[in-house]
Order: sequence, then structure tokens, then C-alpha cells
Amino acid sequence: MAEAAQPITILITGGAGQVGLELQAVDWPAHVTLHAPDRAELDLGDPAAVARLFASRTYAAVINSGAYTAVDKAEAEVAAAFAANAMGPALLADATRAAGVPLIQVSTDYVFDGRGDGEYAEDAAVAPLGVYGASKLGGELAVLSGNPRSVVMRTAWVVSRHRANFVKTMLRLAADRPQLRVVDDQHGCPTSARDIAEALKTITLRMIHDEAAPRGVFHFVNAGATTWAGLARAVLVASQAHGGPFAEVEGITTADYPTPARRPANSRLSTRKIQREYGIIPRPWQAAVSEIVDQLSVGEA
Repeated sequence: MAEAAQPITILITGGAGQVGLELQAVDWPAHVTLHAPDRAELDLGDPAAVARLFASRTYAAVINSGAYTAVDKAEAEVAAAFAANAMGPALLADATRAAGVPLIQVSTDYVFDGRGDGEYAEDAAVAPLGVYGASKLGGELAVLSGNPRSVVMRTAWVVSRHRANFVKTMLRLAADRPQLRVVDDQHGCPTSARDIAEALKTITLRMIHDEAAPRGVFHFVNAGATTWAGLARAVLVASQAHGGPFAEVEGITTADYPTPARRPANSRLSTRKIQREYGIIPRPWQAAVSEIVDQLSVGEA
């Protein structure tokens, strides 16, 4: 009989966010325990809090899905954005390096300026357009330079049955309006938080058990691309099929919908590297989004 795997604990930060909640919902091996502390237990901007947490127990790995994600507010709250998105990862890099365990950092398409054509590969030049992207890039650099056993996984256009996100916003607005005006000149890859969590699980377990596991920067998004208006139409068609809210979608330009923070016009990310090195094959975004609308329609939110 094969020997049972030794129990291990994985620390998950940002456990109340879309990805954090899905990380706690996916099916982990029986020997894995997750610890997802709330902000009262772990303030990622507080070095003493991070030190206390790592002194209190032993972790096999850390997945940092916590972040300051208020993209527009970040333009006026620079210190808060950098404290959460750059200093927090730096503290985790220090702690995990000292403990000799891997750190997996969730990052974003906002590290790119969106001026390129086609899909961005992991080694494409970074050039954030605003504070949020710059702070997340700071976190990437802190992790990669601070812990040699680290992975940065960039993703984009995250949607799920949880928290506030684009899918839920479209359904809420469609319940009250016959027509929605949605930006149609920003291109990206809608991505299920559930699928992100599954990818993070695969990477984390391999890094724990395989010292030679691939490290560095990887991209994960659902397959295919669309615009925000295209995503809105797909959400509302799926909703209509369940007898839910529906509205016509009028495509508008970014200039028609000004925001404090500039968004990348092209957020398409290549997933060839994660497919090749981790065997993770993203499913089409349409299937992922349809699943989320199905879940919301039957009250799984």
C-alpha cells in the first residue's frame, strides 16, 4: 500500500476575493489544508503581522491572490495601492524565502500598455499606464527577485459568481434598462476565477513536490478574445436563455466613457508557455462565462 501523503498547509491571501473564494472551493487533495486569514489576522502591509503569521505555523506554499484592485481609485491612492500590491508581495517574498517554500503571485494584464498587436507573451515589454498596473508590476519584481522559488501568474478580465464583477454588473443593469452602452474598442480575454483557481492549484502542488518545477512569469486566461461589449452580449444572451435579464448592447468607444485610469486597449495574453510547461489548457471564454451565468441563474452566488 502506498504511503499516505504528509499533511501540508497552504496559505491563501485575499481569501475574500473572487480568486480567493474559488481557491477555497476547488477540490484539493485530502492531505492539503488551506489557511485563508482575513484582514484582521493578516494585514499584508504590516511586516509584524506577516512575521507573526509565519512564526505561528508552517506553510508548504503561499498563493497571494490579495490585491488592491480599485483601478480608478488607485490614481488618487498611490500609497495604498503600492502598500498592498508591491510591499505586501515583498514581505511575502522575504517570509517564503526564509521558510524555503514557493510563492505564487497573481498579477495582471495592466502591466502592459495595450498598444501592441496580437497576444502578449510573458517576455513582452511592460509599460503600465497607471498606478494600479505600476503597483502590480512592483509586486511582480519583488516576488521574482525576493524568492527564487516563485511564479507570477498574470491574468485578465476576471469574472465569477462572487463579489462585484463585470458579469454581475451587466445582469444588474439589464434588469432595469432596455439598452446598455458598453466599450467596444478594448480587447481582452474574459477569464473565470474558477479556472484561475484550478490553474493555481496545479502550479502550487507541482512547486511543492517538484524542486525543478518551472518558475518565473506565466500567463493564464480563458481561450479566445472579445471586447467588453462582446462580453456583455454573451452574458445577456446566456441570461435570456434562463429567463433572466436581457438588454440590447450598444458598442461605444473608450473616449465615450472616460475614467480616471487609462485601460489597455489590447489585453490579450498568450497562454502557450503555461500550456507547454504546466500542461494547463484553458477552455474557451464563452464556456466559462456561460457557466457563471448558469450558476447565478440558479442561485449559486
